[in-house]
Amino acid sequence: MAAKVIVSYDGTANEDDAIALGRILGQAGADVELAYVRHAAEGDAAAEQAAQGEAQAVVAKGLAILGDPGAASHVVIDPSTPAGLARLAGAENADVIVFCSDSHTARGHVAIGNSADRLLQGGGCAVAIAPVDLALRDKGLRKIVAVGEADGGALATASSLAGALGADVQPVMGDETDLLIIDSRADAAEGTVSISSAAAHLIEIARCSVLVLARDRALTFTAGNLSGVA
Repeated sequence: MAAKVIVSYDGTANEDDAIALGRILGQAGADVELAYVRHAAEGDAAAEQAAQGEAQAVVAKGLAILGDPGAASHVVIDPSTPAGLARLAGAENADVIVFCSDSHTARGHVAIGNSADRLLQGGGCAVAIAPVDLALRDKGLRKIVAVGEADGGALATASSLAGALGADVQPVMGDETDLLIIDSRADAAEGTVSISSAAAHLIEIARCSVLVLARDRALTFTAGNLSGVA
């Protein structure tokens, strides 16, 4: 079964980069959905209806950027963005949650935001992070690097993505790398995400999209799934 991806989107700075990464995964056959987390319900019905309408409008904008207006979308109410996304991912049996980089990140760089950081330490599905300005320079995936153990899932995921997109799997990350796939720590519980200090350092120096897998959870990709997207 192809991977299911949830893109975290609220229309603020760098969020289009997360959609760009979601689009790439969709081109590889993933089922891509968008999610907006509201932090509280309003106290009266009229205010709640207005707030929900504003959230739906943001999501609709995101779906238009994704290039698939008919894709599924979700508005979740939770005081915590990572908790709300984790709950949604569990309910939807999602394999990946996609984030943009932190809003203060330099162009072309990757930085782990607060929500992504929470899910990189004990989350129940893979976490992907897009570099700043990916939406402006998105040329797909051509070169993929997998880091981890032979049985951790990174290499199998990289091979599946490469097969779906006609990309190459390379042994070392460089300036032309488009995606870095990292296994969770060997001592992480099966099906959970946990990164080592070495992995965190790799993310800090990466100039490409990053995908951190849950332990022993390789992802499968097959063929393009987004209609109307080149």
